Amino acid sequence: MRETWTDERLDDMNERLAEGFKRLDDELRGFRSDMGAEFAAVRAEMNSRFEATQRLIVQVGGGMFVTMIVGFLGVITQL
Repeated sequence: MRETWTDERLDDMNERLAEGFKRLDDELRGFRSDMGAEFAAVRAEMNSRFEATQRLIVQVGGGMFVTMIVGFLGVITQL
């Protein structure tokens, strides 16, 4: 059965579509805002972990350097 589309029906459909797209835009803005906050939190956590890893690397490297110097001094004093 074919329905006729009057100007009023087309205007109603146009309004419903516009409202639907507005709701979709609002939801997408909310998602973007939530994702931005989550990404900022992940970025902060990653930065703190990288800083901790860098600190550990410096401590281990310093310990190895001091151990090597003590070893060389031990060898030199034995000569």
